[in-house]
Amino acid sequence: MAYVITDTCIKDSLWVEVCPADCIHPQQDEPGFEAATQMSVDPEVASTAAHAFPLAPPTRSMRWKMFPEEKKDFIEKNAAYYKQ
Repeated sequence: MAYVITDTCIKDSLWVEVCPADCIHPQQDEPGFEAATQMSVDPEVASTAAHAFPLAPPTRSMRWKMFPEEKKDFIEKNAAYYKQ
């Protein structure tokens, strides 16, 4: 996974607003948003826009490469969303 949203920002639209690649889903106007437990980052699209994410909100809720052990389950959750 290129980027993964973790528990500090699971359904916060701040990331959607600053993402230049439209790679965070489901968004508020998309089917399934209400039922979703968190938003996920499309790994294929995000890899092309990786340079833009450092400008995003400084909540430390989006992780890249270095995941604390207690956050690693969010990698699997993000991957599972895009396998649907």
